Amino acid sequence: MINESVLGSMQQVYELLKLGELEQANRDLAAILQQDLENSEVIYALTGVNFWSDKLKKAQLASTAFEKGEFLVSQWKPFTAYMQKLGESHEGVMYAFKNCAFTLALRFYQSLYREDDTAGDPELYRKIGLCHKELGDYELALQLLERAKDRDRESPAILAELADCYALCGEVRLSKVLFREAFFQGAGSVELHFLESGVINRLVDQVRALGYSGAEQLEWIPVYGLLYGVLNVKRELRALEFGKLKQAIFALENEIRDAPKETVSILVPRLINRYFWLIDHYINVHDDQARINEVLLKIKLLDTEVYNRYTM
Repeated sequence: MINESVLGSMQQVYELLKLGELEQANRDLAAILQQDLENSEVIYALTGVNFWSDKLKKAQLASTAFEKGEFLVSQWKPFTAYMQKLGESHEGVMYAFKNCAFTLALRFYQSLYREDDTAGDPELYRKIGLCHKELGDYELALQLLERAKDRDRESPAILAELADCYALCGEVRLSKVLFREAFFQGAGSVELHFLESGVINRLVDQVRALGYSGAEQLEWIPVYGLLYGVLNVKRELRALEFGKLKQAIFALENEIRDAPKETVSILVPRLINRYFWLIDHYINVHDDQARINEVLLKIKLLDTEVYNRYTM
């Protein structure tokens, strides 16, 4: 069992990690290990420190501050996978490293940020917002992500992060609208690994349980999101959007005809999702039921189970 002295020292290490002070944390962990050579939590933490010390050195080799931040953010997913392979888990350690990674990345991003920049890069605002969200400052994250959306209203990644942040702030209805929009604009660009809210993660788990993973899973999420009543908050399409939707459907229908099997498995849910949006539009404008029935038949031909769930 960990003694009181070691426990207190570990708490100090956690605080150092949260501030991104990897070198001092490493020294303190080495000293603690001298007191308790077989302490699994200390060894676990040292493993993480070695990982991030190496990644920070590699990040410094990047040519711009933005690329340095991008590299560190990109390492969070492999880091969690790497630590899971150790066969044990220490929640306090992982929380400290999460703060460490996004604090270090945030410093690089913020060096490029200007409060008065009215034409700033939306991706910079998104990444600063993402870092603040991962660090638990949801209100500030919302401000940055809204700025990102003001500059790029069709970015799936921005919309998904904004949706996640609103869900974490308790704005569930708005969150559902934005999540549905994000997956409509481009499911393949949504980064599931950074989404934290229960609204989306329960749905992700449900779709994964159906046997989908990777790109397929991303495309099926909005389909089952609607079928399960999660992403069911709808909006009206503008005339230009309706025209683009019809074009996208026509292109997908043609692409599916000649696509290899592995590509079809991604295109089918993408097309079904667009059929759902088309049906919503027909209902909103009180179009002829025959048009709706025509779309329903197309869904039935693509996936009978989805058709049955949708029409039951």
